[in-house]
Amino acid sequence: MAAYGTQMFSGYLAAMNPRAGAMKGAPAFYRNLEAMLDVRRARHDLLTAKPRWDETVGDYTSSDFLSLNRSGRVRELFLAELAAHPQFVLSASGSRVQFGNYEYLCETEEEIARIFKAETAIITHSGFMANVAVLPAIAMPGDAFVYDEAVHASSHDGMALSKAEHKISFAHNDVDALREVLEKLSKENQGFVTGANSIIILVESVYSMDGDICPLQEMVALTKEMFPMGNAQFVIDEAQGIGIIGPNGCGLVALLGLEKDIAIRIHMASKAAGSTGGIVLCNQTIRSVMISHARYMIYAGAPSFPMVAGIRVGIRELTSGACQEAQDYVQRAVRHFFNQVTSHPSWDAVNDEGILRIPVAEDHESRPFVSHIVPLRTRVGDEKHLSRHLLLIANANAYAISFPIVPKNKTRVRLVFHAHNSLAEVEKLAGHVMDWAEEMLRIDEEGDDEVLPKATRMYQALEVAA
Repeated sequence: MAAYGTQMFSGYLAAMNPRAGAMKGAPAFYRNLEAMLDVRRARHDLLTAKPRWDETVGDYTSSDFLSLNRSGRVRELFLAELAAHPQFVLSASGSRVQFGNYEYLCETEEEIARIFKAETAIITHSGFMANVAVLPAIAMPGDAFVYDEAVHASSHDGMALSKAEHKISFAHNDVDALREVLEKLSKENQGFVTGANSIIILVESVYSMDGDICPLQEMVALTKEMFPMGNAQFVIDEAQGIGIIGPNGCGLVALLGLEKDIAIRIHMASKAAGSTGGIVLCNQTIRSVMISHARYMIYAGAPSFPMVAGIRVGIRELTSGACQEAQDYVQRAVRHFFNQVTSHPSWDAVNDEGILRIPVAEDHESRPFVSHIVPLRTRVGDEKHLSRHLLLIANANAYAISFPIVPKNKTRVRLVFHAHNSLAEVEKLAGHVMDWAEEMLRIDEEGDDEVLPKATRMYQALEVAA
């Protein structure tokens, strides 16, 4: 068994042991919490903090897409930036509406706005916090959030904190479904027709679980046609697009030249840029609204100098052109994986049986670019078998994604490709994926429901030991 997979699963299985029954003398508050956790422990779906893996393990999970973190490049630039400002003060010592609005932070926001062709930018502690901060601030009573059903958890949290009267989803990446929701809103509320109320549409450039791309151009054209008053506006989360799509990795909006058509772009520096923190790209009106209405801006300390320095050098490096080779390589690696899997002699059989499907691989040759995120769709329950195979046999780190993170019938193993995944490693990964799929096909043909795949038998041996 692979050492990392053994360590990870052993720790995970030990964490599944029930605890509430052994806490009879503890305060009821803690017993109640442990009882709640025990329900998930019994189902083996309690989330746990996993140990970090080293470079001997195939990395198909981390957000270091262009390997700027692994290479040490951003660290070098960060240390040089700190050295250039030897008198920097560590803490912001206040929120943006008081002492925390310091010059270096404002200069960095201005620089980032210029890079992404935005009127202004606001730096936040994370991309998650960017969504949670901006969405409640911009929605007024009577307004509507209309959102793609696959948007990130942070968007849901932001909507939940808002005063918007309507929160309506539409089918994933479906322009016609968006039109139906917008038509229904317009018929039921004249304010959306006159412009008295606003519709805020939430989408992502690259969807983090599905790896597909938003049909943004078509959606923007639709809203312009339906709402000429301009009261329907977009908030696009570019967390997964930055570094992967667009000129110098500036994202989908930059690729399509829609900088003036999108009200708010959410970027983050903690993925492809190899740093930390989030960024809100917007105009001065949105900036004023955030500073005066976003509770995060009022009540939380502003980002510290080291955080802002890390964001500054990460974004500079990412968008300077120095990462173009890495950006192009990720495209090559993903397409190589697609070709290796779909040209395998057993591909048609396992695909037809539903054992393994890769929707984002379909017609990839005809698309100008692909996403670095590749979901390997499986039958319900089989995602765990595949993840165990990759971790315990292939020594490759890729996690099973199950309900409630994704819908019940859309389980998968999520692969993330990086500039540090060599083509030889990609070929090895494709071989292991197909080895597992062939094993599942043989089990199906034998017709014995009691037979389990090899990696799951190995997992069960670890479970006994735990």
